[in-house]
Amino acid sequence: MSLFEILAPETRRLAVAGLVVGVYLLFCLVIVLREAGRRRVVLRAAQALAAGTGAPILVAHASQTGFAEELATATARLLGDGGARVTLKSLAEVTAADLARAGRALFVVSTTGEGDAPDTARRFIRDVMGATPHLDGLSFGVLALGDSEYARFCAFGRTLDAWLTHHGAAPLFDRVEVDDGDDAALRHWQGQVGLLAGVTDAPDWTRPRYGRWRLAERRRLNPGSPGDAAFHIRLEPLDGAAAWAAGDILEVGPRNDPAEVALLLARQGLNPAAPVVADEAATLAEVLSWRRLPPDGAPAASAQALVDALPPLPHREYSIASLPADGGVELLVRAMRRADGRPGLGSGWLTAHATPDGEIAARVRTNRGFHGPADDRPLILVGNGTGLAGLRAHLKARAALGHHRNWLVFGERAQAHDYFHQGEIEAWRASGVLERLDLAFSRDQARKVYVQHRLIQAADTLRAWVADGAAIYVCGSLEGMSGDVHAALVSVLGAEAVERLADEGRYRRDVY
Repeated sequence: MSLFEILAPETRRLAVAGLVVGVYLLFCLVIVLREAGRRRVVLRAAQALAAGTGAPILVAHASQTGFAEELATATARLLGDGGARVTLKSLAEVTAADLARAGRALFVVSTTGEGDAPDTARRFIRDVMGATPHLDGLSFGVLALGDSEYARFCAFGRTLDAWLTHHGAAPLFDRVEVDDGDDAALRHWQGQVGLLAGVTDAPDWTRPRYGRWRLAERRRLNPGSPGDAAFHIRLEPLDGAAAWAAGDILEVGPRNDPAEVALLLARQGLNPAAPVVADEAATLAEVLSWRRLPPDGAPAASAQALVDALPPLPHREYSIASLPADGGVELLVRAMRRADGRPGLGSGWLTAHATPDGEIAARVRTNRGFHGPADDRPLILVGNGTGLAGLRAHLKARAALGHHRNWLVFGERAQAHDYFHQGEIEAWRASGVLERLDLAFSRDQARKVYVQHRLIQAADTLRAWVADGAAIYVCGSLEGMSGDVHAALVSVLGAEAVERLADEGRYRRDVY
């Protein structure tokens, strides 16, 4: 007979109860210690982010399940990699004073249930959104998480975006909406944040599942131009017909310059055909074409060790300039240069390094925020440079549908060299697809003229078209053009009217 069995029944019950209480207290202690450890880690991470020497930026999150907080943390780290001085906070901790002095802020917010804000946002909604702060000095971006199975998709993100704009804040870029954790939308957000941070070569948070396309055409559009070369690129699908709509985006998987890969292999003394284990390919040289190459020639222990040490190259995004009826994706790509003079990662691959008829890794990303109107309402299309791509697709779609009340405002450097797709545009004007065409070639006169000036000059016509129900679509550069066009629209139509157009889906932008 054990010692426990010889105890009186009441004593046994007390012993069991004491044991249960002890185990429960031990469990609670473990949780407390784990939470304290987590908070120490979070605090150390926040202190490291705040130690940057660059421009300050606030990253705020409102999360119900923790996903928004995870994304906000990843966002803050990417900004920190670029040297920004980052303050990472729950939205519950953000005050009106924080917003007023932040200068720049990114918000990662979820929507729960039938359009409700997360519980952690309630204090902010009550104390900050319930007031009338002046946020004229704030530039912001919103990542809105939601599920389109619910009627009020991304409702809190949309409400926050509209509230910030209404109180004078200016968007750094258009709101990014994520449907049920959509990887493509998250990559788009990462791309926008990377541009802000000046870190454009960070590996994608989620790697795209590319399809195979053939480089069917590459033609320079602006020979003799004083600006950077711009190319018409045509890709045809190798895996069967592909579907997309005007306004959609092509994600391209770029590859390194083969000469740079060969130079690295020569410095390392490694065999290009050495077998390696990787997702992209089975030989060393092939895999290296997909990886971020090291800036120095530090020797690797083996071919596999070199591959394992190098992160994948990030994707690049381009507005699609064609329709599926054209038989392929057409792009307008500017040959960009990096700070050290080398060709840009994506543009270098498409305009220089990829071989004609060679295989291109790419996938279509649906961009509902820039899809065309569902009806035949008038359409005002405004863009500059290679931003013509997205507008061209819309004009093709409108022509196919017989919707001819279209107005294009396009700007570039010099008409003699930079009037992209001139023959096509002039044919649309002659046939009536384009009811109005305004061009702004900035270098063709002593005083530079841009698309925003054309809008202001046509103020009466702009107001009349909007009164007739017109939608306004803007495509092109984020820096300069989009902000100047927005200011021109506000000056002609008024801030409330522009805000109302955005709320109604009649003012849309695809800017980069």
